[in-house]
Amino acid sequence: MSMDSIAISDLLVMLVEPSSTQQRIVQQRLAELGIDDSIVVENGADALKEMRSQQPDLVISALYLPDMTGTELVYSMREEEALQDTAFMLVSSETRIRYLEPIRQAGALAILPKPFTNEELKVAISATLNFLTPAPLLLANYDPESVEVLIVDDSALSRKHIRRVLSSMGMEKFTEALDGTEALRLLQQHYFDLVVTDYNMPNMDGKELIDQIRSSDIQPSIPVLMVTSEQNKKQLAAIQQAGVSAICDKPFEPGTLKALIEQIL
Repeated sequence: MSMDSIAISDLLVMLVEPSSTQQRIVQQRLAELGIDDSIVVENGADALKEMRSQQPDLVISALYLPDMTGTELVYSMREEEALQDTAFMLVSSETRIRYLEPIRQAGALAILPKPFTNEELKVAISATLNFLTPAPLLLANYDPESVEVLIVDDSALSRKHIRRVLSSMGMEKFTEALDGTEALRLLQQHYFDLVVTDYNMPNMDGKELIDQIRSSDIQPSIPVLMVTSEQNKKQLAAIQQAGVSAICDKPFEPGTLKALIEQIL
């Protein structure tokens, strides 16, 4: 499916929001982008029930719902085969990392502040379109389906989301590792074309993994793409110095991930 096969106005959006005021605000902003109709529910149970009968293209949810959190909602979605690939976006005034990190790990396409700007919503909707109808990778030296990818992340949901996005771009060969220690063992046993790694992991984090790769005689020049929610500038600078090929924010826009992979491969 090409990027031209779906338009913003074609999107079926579900809004999960208990506040009638916030409902109106979000619906108005969506209408300004061309999305005139949306399914509106006030709690997580109704959202899941409605999704099972009429699956939306995108779920936009608040973090705090009457019966559960937005985190519990997206994790419930990821556990159901029919809903696990549904695009999810959070709108919240919450800024504490411990509340937002699980949403990032679950593969949210965007986390918007409350209030958000029209431009922020437009970028998030664009990410949704890229997720639903991705363009194939254009690689000068590889066929996408032949690229051997090692995905390193301690979150199973995050690994699954990255794999899903890369698969939609034409990649087919994936190996997964839970942390840097396991990744190093796999690198010693098998040749890979690309490593996609998280930063914060137990046993050996992403920076330590890059240090080990670049200082070893086993695939020292392999491209390493870090997908991370880390915002600390000193930490990011250290990762750059360690020899990472590119860094992508989490949550990531699929088009950005595609461009970075095309650049480093």
